[in-house]
Amino acid sequence: MRRREFMELTAGALMAGALAGCTSRVAGGGTSPRGAGTVSPLDAAAFRAERRFARTDFGRIAYVERGAGDAALFLHGFPLNSFQWRGALERLSPHRRCVAPDFLSMGYTEVADGQSVAPDAQVAMLVALLDTLSIRTVDLVANDSGGAVAQLLVTRHPERVRTLLLTNCDEEHDSPPPALMPVIELAKAGKWVDEWLVPWRADKALARSAQGIGGMCYADPAHPTDEAIEYYFAPLVGSPRGKALAHAYAAALERNPLEGIAPALARCKVPARIVWGTGDTLFSPDSPGYLDRAFGNSRGVRRLEGSKLFWPEERPDVIAEEARRLWGVG
Repeated sequence: MRRREFMELTAGALMAGALAGCTSRVAGGGTSPRGAGTVSPLDAAAFRAERRFARTDFGRIAYVERGAGDAALFLHGFPLNSFQWRGALERLSPHRRCVAPDFLSMGYTEVADGQSVAPDAQVAMLVALLDTLSIRTVDLVANDSGGAVAQLLVTRHPERVRTLLLTNCDEEHDSPPPALMPVIELAKAGKWVDEWLVPWRADKALARSAQGIGGMCYADPAHPTDEAIEYYFAPLVGSPRGKALAHAYAAALERNPLEGIAPALARCKVPARIVWGTGDTLFSPDSPGYLDRAFGNSRGVRRLEGSKLFWPEERPDVIAEEARRLWGVG
């Protein structure tokens, strides 16, 4: 199937969950304690129970946090949310204070009225989130559009980033990728959510089929699971404001946020590692090589034969293996 067909089929649905009872000491309205070192499984119910909110000028930023010590920040893809990283959090929380936020207009983050949700604003939000959580530096892990935000963050605020682990994502010459343009055009017309995401939420088998987000973005036909479909897409389809914010996120990707970033990447001294699924039908197969050459301190490329765009969700052991090696931990 052609790359362009991918985003003509992108949609899904998510389940809005109520917060559990306790109050976060840093975020003013979150859920359970951090649970340093815990490795218990994170299904949708557990993830929802651990969700917290950080109050910032950008809105109340939803995030899940596990572990203690030096922090790692996980940036999800589009149109997913922090639930994408549940397997990585399970495996890496013994080694890091793992923080996985929902981007502005994705997932359960409550966006302030009038707030931009463009990549530049996402970077500023992340800096505010780190400040709110008293986190000075992070090991950064990113996928898809989160990878574009990660590149902006590491070049604009290199003092905040210790290492960078990039998976399939935008790069300067492929942002937005051509396959995303149908989504952008429908989002600008206010039609994308109702025409694609709503039907996929209603028919989860369709969402996993060759005509759905599963067939195009996941190698395993069992993905995304029913609970993942609900968790990812319910906030985007559940209200007119949620739909409008989802459309705003997609429309904001039309302008290449990485234009002109090459000199800054070349100057970047942060160790950067690229792990790329070769079955990806959205981004160019040339992108990992470009990123390897572009970063001033690249630690090389690992290619995963047949894995697709959202492979980090399916293969958290690979994320954990590569992150531990990059971080220099056991």
